[in-house]
Amino acid sequence: MELGTSESSYPGSGNWEIPIDLFGSKKHAGVSRGILAFADESGNIVFRVNRHPPNPNSSPLPKDKKLLLDASGNTLFSIYRYHNGSWKCYKGDSDGNRELVFRVQRTLKTFTRVELEVLFESGRSNGEGCDLKVKGSPFQRSCCIYKDADLVAQSSLMYKLHQIYVGRGKFRLTIFPGTIDRALIVALFVIFLSGRK
Repeated sequence: MELGTSESSYPGSGNWEIPIDLFGSKKHAGVSRGILAFADESGNIVFRVNRHPPNPNSSPLPKDKKLLLDASGNTLFSIYRYHNGSWKCYKGDSDGNRELVFRVQRTLKTFTRVELEVLFESGRSNGEGCDLKVKGSPFQRSCCIYKDADLVAQSSLMYKLHQIYVGRGKFRLTIFPGTIDRALIVALFVIFLSGRK
């Protein structure tokens, strides 16, 4: 089963042969301070995350709403966080017709570790297990995303040789070759960062 969106016009869709590194920070040039953005190795902004107040008419009422935007400012996904440790991700800005792409449930939450299970909506039948698992430490910006036993993506802080203190403001997200859309991986990582809340 191919996990991803259909024809996409943003960078990162489709198959590729080598791992891709995206660099996350809230201090990228050309992006308002405090806005989480992901840049490629050339420093070009590929994805941006905007926080929006949830619609008060939604049922059940979400606790938080974030939009994942491409480099042109088009909304790729709307991410809703609920009070019970779950998230739902919809295609586009889901104020109108909602197309659920995946749902996430937190299965473990400790002070240093979070684990999430991801269920994609397309091609689901009753009794199936989760499609992806996310495991790691949001505080350290460190996680691994697995499909069965295969590593799909991983993140880590930006360590430098002989550096004693490592800031948490910049991190690397490495996405390995496969059929899962890069924007979906970035959306999962955004969910992971808020997994301790």
